[in-house]
Amino acid sequence: MIKKIIVATGLLFSFVSFAQQGTSSPYSYYGIGEIRYRGMLENRSMGGVAVEQDSIHVNVENPASYASLRQTTLTMGGTYGRRALEDNVGKASTARTTVDYMVVAIPVGKLGIGFGLIPYSSVGYKIQSVSADLDKNNSRLEGTGGVNKAFIGAGYKLTKNFSFGADFQYNFGKIQTESLEYITGVPVGTRETNLTYINGANFNVGAMYQAKISPKLSLYSSLNYTFQGNLTSENTRNISTIDYDGTVNIDPEGFDELQSSKSLSLPSKVTFGVGVGQARKWMLGTEIALREAGDLANNFNNVAGVTFDPYKRVSVGGYYIPNFNSFTSYLERVVYRAGIRYEKTGLVVKNQHIEDKSFTLGFGLPAIGTFSNFNIGLEYGIKGTTAAGLIKENYFNASVSFSLNDKWFVKRKFY
Repeated sequence: MIKKIIVATGLLFSFVSFAQQGTSSPYSYYGIGEIRYRGMLENRSMGGVAVEQDSIHVNVENPASYASLRQTTLTMGGTYGRRALEDNVGKASTARTTVDYMVVAIPVGKLGIGFGLIPYSSVGYKIQSVSADLDKNNSRLEGTGGVNKAFIGAGYKLTKNFSFGADFQYNFGKIQTESLEYITGVPVGTRETNLTYINGANFNVGAMYQAKISPKLSLYSSLNYTFQGNLTSENTRNISTIDYDGTVNIDPEGFDELQSSKSLSLPSKVTFGVGVGQARKWMLGTEIALREAGDLANNFNNVAGVTFDPYKRVSVGGYYIPNFNSFTSYLERVVYRAGIRYEKTGLVVKNQHIEDKSFTLGFGLPAIGTFSNFNIGLEYGIKGTTAAGLIKENYFNASVSFSLNDKWFVKRKFY
């Protein structure tokens, strides 16, 4: 039964991850889309801090963490997000509901194994410019898709305090963009459609160290390095004449198709975090992630005035549990999380560095009688700027996840 649940859930997640629009940001036009945070909701609710070796929560940011798990864990998460978009001309709003991840982790003595599927990047935008001037072109840009990451990894506890791990990541996905140009009052226009299939692999290694520094306090640390990976991009471009009359009808006589391929570079990344806290009571930590610029500009969106610089993320966050062992008050066993995050995304448009800043809150709700839990996360953030005619995004995300924990592989004896 467990195997059937995992297979069915994996197939469903694969279908949804291809079909959904994981973002509604205009900045997802560039490169391979908006890069999604890889971590679990528990870590996202602390601004992205993932430094503690947890026995019941999966931490996919660092594969060394799998060695600390004590029960087999199945976790899934999703997000409902709204964005208010603003430029120097006007305002608009969008909303999306997305699946964030599906992960299974299995402890085997000192060894822990984890595998799953996570969206790596998302493309989702629709931008329209309409002019009443009969001498000027109207345009409509639309894009969907993204890149998914399937991974399998393992962590091993070398000593009581030190763990090491590694994982293999296979990236694959489909991105489709469409550009429509027409003039008001003229029923004929042009449409360019680009379809891109992306695939490639890379590796990730990590280490975690945790030790007592006083009878109550513990020190947590995490170091993670993702090696540079190469992606192969297979592109098909269709250019066609269209009849535009409120709907778009392709004129088959004016059809041209171009095919090309390009190698893209996923940049290497290093993440270091440190924290201090009391086990099952509280933790406060900080984390820094640095990523090289890479080469993510594809043939269809390699435009002038856009470059990719190194990426940087700084996070500060933690959690608090009033009374982990309380039998009289459920609220005292709830995990309260909070954090702040600053990102320099690496995207530079018209000499403007696109930054992303957010504040997060979270609540871990334990299931009665088990180690399973349900999590709620809230995030408010600001991305981009209205300078140089660009777009500023004010976004709000409400996320939920569940973590089912149990000893699945126990050989029982009956007497």
